[in-house]
Amino acid sequence: MNIFTKVNCLLTLMILPFYQVKAQERASDYGFEFGVMPSGQLNAITDVAGVLVGHKTLIIGDSVRTGVTAILPHGGNIFQEKVPAAVYVGNGFGKLAGSSQVEELGNIETPIVLTNTLSVAAGIEGLIDYTFSFPENENVRSVNAVVGETNDGYLNDIRGRHVKASDVLEAIDQAHAGAVEEGNVGAGTGTVCFGFKGGIGTASRRLPEEMGGYTVGVLVQSNFGGVLQIDGLPVGKDLEQYAFKNQLESADGSCMIVVATDAPVHERNLKRIAKRAILGLAKTGGIASNGSGDYVLAFSTAENFRIPYQAKPLEKREMSVLRNDDMSGLFLATIEATEEAIINSLFAAESTEGYRGHEIKALPIEKVVEMLKD
Repeated sequence: MNIFTKVNCLLTLMILPFYQVKAQERASDYGFEFGVMPSGQLNAITDVAGVLVGHKTLIIGDSVRTGVTAILPHGGNIFQEKVPAAVYVGNGFGKLAGSSQVEELGNIETPIVLTNTLSVAAGIEGLIDYTFSFPENENVRSVNAVVGETNDGYLNDIRGRHVKASDVLEAIDQAHAGAVEEGNVGAGTGTVCFGFKGGIGTASRRLPEEMGGYTVGVLVQSNFGGVLQIDGLPVGKDLEQYAFKNQLESADGSCMIVVATDAPVHERNLKRIAKRAILGLAKTGGIASNGSGDYVLAFSTAENFRIPYQAKPLEKREMSVLRNDDMSGLFLATIEATEEAIINSLFAAESTEGYRGHEIKALPIEKVVEMLKD
């Protein structure tokens, strides 16, 4: 265990009660229901046992509104104990560093870092520093850092490239289990979604025991457009705020979606799961426009599914995996959790003024709730 992991464990014990009691109001608190499956205890990606999330939020002066969000599949040495993973590209107008190796080998070997478009390099540098910090990685000469992004340049001085490798390390160091802070935090600090303030959002679903009792958790960085729908309500239309209605707000942007599950599935079916997350995005009214980078990265934390960095030649492992016929429940769970995670990012976000005086208002929750009552 390296110094970052030791400190993280201590901080988790110290701050977990704080995160458990300081809960933000979310869409479900107002009576909105997304689908038919029950959520996990926290309704967050951290309902998948072992998954940790950390944020580093950068708010400086009147122009810096950005940050880093880190998602860890487990709290150990991920390079030495990789996890199965897959990538699906809904629309490729963006950057997901490390995706080609994930596609080729079917695993990830670093935490997943989300940040802004021009800070992907800082994300890579931070992940390399993190990987090298483990003594058992002293002979490592190559690291496939996984870094996703959305463009927060409307509210943030993105050309200033204010995110540094040290911020990435701090986000990883702050990663913890328990409730996940949403809205204007981390990589969601400066994002815009459907013309309202976007941000980080998360949700989860738990399958019935007769379907395996598995959990699916989703975390999103919402920064895209379309015609907003919430629980089937035509919110964007009724509020007269949607893509192309006025030229300030277009449909372009991006959405990074991270899906975690404890189900025993390998990269092929993880890719099938990842595809369904785009259906969840569509249910919110997102249209994956020409200028939108919509990426999904899915991974499994299933027991005995970790992939050792160094194994004996021709060493074989016996693992039980779910059949294709068992996947439909996981597909539905992913769709529902993605839809709710995106809406949660809007409900948690607050109005923000930033770069060059640009201002984005938060979703008018009171008006939306009135629509639900009508």
